[in-house]
Amino acid sequence: MIDFSKVKAVDEDVYDLIIKEYQRQDSELEMIASENRPSEAVLLAQASYHTLKYAEGYPEARYYAGCENIDKTEQLAIDRACELFNCKYANVQPHSGASANLAVQFALLKPEDTLIGMSLNSGGHLTHGAKPTLSGKYFNVVQYDVEPTVMEIDYEDISNLISKHKPRLFIAGASAYPREINFKELATIIAQYNKMLYLDLIGQGKEDEYEDKKCYFMVDMAHIAGLVAAGLHQSPLEYADVVTTTTHKTLRGPRGGMILTNSEDMIKKINKAVFPGTQGGPLENIIAAKAVCFKEALQPEYKEYMKKVVDNCKALAEELMSRGVKLLTNGTDNHLILIDLRDRDISGQELENRLKQVGIVTNKNAVPFDTKNKKTTSGLRIGTAAVTSRGLNEEDMADIANIISICLLSEEEYKNKLLSMQEIVADICSVYPLYREDNLIF
Repeated sequence: MIDFSKVKAVDEDVYDLIIKEYQRQDSELEMIASENRPSEAVLLAQASYHTLKYAEGYPEARYYAGCENIDKTEQLAIDRACELFNCKYANVQPHSGASANLAVQFALLKPEDTLIGMSLNSGGHLTHGAKPTLSGKYFNVVQYDVEPTVMEIDYEDISNLISKHKPRLFIAGASAYPREINFKELATIIAQYNKMLYLDLIGQGKEDEYEDKKCYFMVDMAHIAGLVAAGLHQSPLEYADVVTTTTHKTLRGPRGGMILTNSEDMIKKINKAVFPGTQGGPLENIIAAKAVCFKEALQPEYKEYMKKVVDNCKALAEELMSRGVKLLTNGTDNHLILIDLRDRDISGQELENRLKQVGIVTNKNAVPFDTKNKKTTSGLRIGTAAVTSRGLNEEDMADIANIISICLLSEEEYKNKLLSMQEIVADICSVYPLYREDNLIF
């Protein structure tokens, strides 16, 4: 039972907002690709007594006494993360995916070292070198774009960029890329570069400089971690030096981050970069919830869930394209699609607003080589993880695709059908409640 009555007794303002937010989520379809609906077990673990404990340091090496149970909880999360992703080492302390990425950069780079990451417009993430972020301010950033015809990653172009710019870190991974990423191919490119670098240094009698100049390979799998865990996407752990992820997207856990590796030397650098390098006391209540999430993801039912997520997304993509809606790359391999609106007289912001009025929550998103600004954009990103957690199926995707296609019509046509679309969404939400009402006490 999730009991909010004590919140109400202390602070009715916050209580009211909690209830209103629950009601909003229950009455709308959350289709933002980075959101999901965790289990009640995960929610309760986040609110546990672990919240009370300061635990700077790591299991068996804390700065405070009284961490015997905290140590066991964090070690449980570490062990389960390693089992889930078939790797040797994990740091489960990062507060977010962004802080996980920062820790890796802090561990491996010096200011002004060269970093290569995917551009925002091509589907990359802010922390992969975008100018407003720490990575964009402290490092020499080179960004790669997708190939402009098929809108997919151009591995030959990446090889040329690495040879030309000689990076210390190459980052793969994306937040709005609907196709599978070939980590093996990227690892081969980086290995070939490092081999040529080593041979060149030997020729100069400077082979002792190799460790300070070689290129590390990092993968940010935040969006596809659930697919990797379920065996539905190539795992980067076999190929990358270090892998970061969030735990709240397709993994369906609490909001947080994590860093994984198979290198003992790397985990030592990572642990120091997380604490005391980039953050202080860990959120042990969130780590407890991560442990619960990892246990859930280790169950056979989780693989079935992730397959449904992908099946729903592919069904939604097919239904949209059959209605004349243009999608980036003409489909998807994962949990998200990106609608390309450049052939329409409507922006991503306008479509987001229309869908929100209907009761479908999405987010505007830039498309590769977008000519609109970031506040309006020429694209819309949609994900199926959260609605699949509620129980929606491929038949429901047809209804959602039909609604989206109507929202792309003229304003007059859209307004004429607004009420009927709202009723369809309300019916879907009533069939698939966010959580069972009898498990909630208001």
